[in-house]
Amino acid sequence: MDVDRPLQRRLTRRARRTVRVTMSQGSSAGSPGEAICVVPGDCLCAADDKHVAGKGTIERSGYIYSCLVGRVYTQQQQDKTELVEVRTGQEQNIVPTAGSVVTAKVTYVNPRFLRCEILCIGETVLKHKFRGMLKKEDVRATERDKVKMYECFRPGDVILAKVVSLGDALSYVLSTAENELGVALAHSEAGALMVPLSWAEMRCPLTQARELRKVAKIPPEDVAFRLARSAAADPAAG
Repeated sequence: MDVDRPLQRRLTRRARRTVRVTMSQGSSAGSPGEAICVVPGDCLCAADDKHVAGKGTIERSGYIYSCLVGRVYTQQQQDKTELVEVRTGQEQNIVPTAGSVVTAKVTYVNPRFLRCEILCIGETVLKHKFRGMLKKEDVRATERDKVKMYECFRPGDVILAKVVSLGDALSYVLSTAENELGVALAHSEAGALMVPLSWAEMRCPLTQARELRKVAKIPPEDVAFRLARSAAADPAAG
């Protein structure tokens, strides 16, 4: 199924550039048409009761924005909403190597380490996820003995980390012991996307509550381009 015409018109007005490409829905090819190519930061449509942010997008301030350079796809869901996605067409099954900077989503945290799913290597979205582990002593370069994991990371956080080595049980050992590495995207307890305040704090825009994190020092636009897409591996993460 092609992108519906009302959404297509909104995309055409909002996107910075369009090209003639082939439309498709999901993984099945569709008929040729006027598809929309977008870049990170392009406003796609309103995040309303008819449109839901999917892979390669992020929801902010009532609108759905692209996080990737790619094509826009929509998919009808059982509740009659349209899932809006951006896909790069560059998904590859590559393997993390020592020194690679990866994007990962935290799945489990305890006082000694965290576990995560590696979703991107550099700027390449992976077809198949890899498991990662970040130990307490590899969180930061200084005062390692004072690190408290729950004050640095929470399940659901999207992080930037560097691969140290392949550990046990095919789980990659990661490190965030650089200023540019750490939490890039995190949701507050109220469910809002938080705003970084410092290297150690983020704030919820809804409640103004502050939460502790090991914050990655990277520009907001870089976060959108390289990281928000990994959160979109789970559309509910918005």
